Amino acid sequence: MPIKSTPTHYGSVAITIHWISALLIIALLASGMRAGGIEDASSKAAFLRVHIPLGVSVLILTILRLIWWMFADSKPAPVAMPDWQDFIAKSIHVLFYVVILGMAISGIAMLAVSGAGPTIFSGTVEALPDFWDYKPRMPHGIGGRVMLALFVFHAGAALYHQFVKRDGLIGRMLPSRG
Repeated sequence: MPIKSTPTHYGSVAITIHWISALLIIALLASGMRAGGIEDASSKAAFLRVHIPLGVSVLILTILRLIWWMFADSKPAPVAMPDWQDFIAKSIHVLFYVVILGMAISGIAMLAVSGAGPTIFSGTVEALPDFWDYKPRMPHGIGGRVMLALFVFHAGAALYHQFVKRDGLIGRMLPSRG
C-alpha cells in the first residue's frame, strides 16, 4: 500500500492516523465519562492516568495529521454525492479538528489551573480537586458530548455509504495492496 494517497484511496499514513485516532477517541470518551461519574479519588485518578496520556496522544496525532495534509499529501478525489451531503461531510471533519483541539486545550488548562496533575500521577491519591470548580471543566464536558455525537454521525454516515449507497466509501480508508 502506498504511503501517500492516490486519487481514489487514502495512503497508509492517513489510514493509520485515522484508525489509531478513532480507537483512542473511543477509549478517551469511555475513560472520561467513567472518571466523571466516580466519587472515589483513587479510582478517578486511575481512569485519569489512562485518559490524560490518551488525550495527549490524540492531540499529537491530530497535529501530525494536519501537518501531513498541509505539507506531504493530498486527499483523494471526493466520492460523488449531493452538494448538501458533501457540505455536511466537510463540516463534520472540520468540527472534529476543532473539537479535538478544544478538548486538548481545555483538558490541559484544567490540569494546569487545578494543579491536579502531580496528584493524579503520584502513587497514592487521597483527594482530588472538584474539577467543576474550574472554568475549563464545562467546555471539556460539552466537548466530550459533541465528540460523541460527531463520532456517531461520522460512523453512521460511513456505514450508510457502505451498506445503503454501496459506493465503496469505507474501502478508501481501509488498507489495500495497490
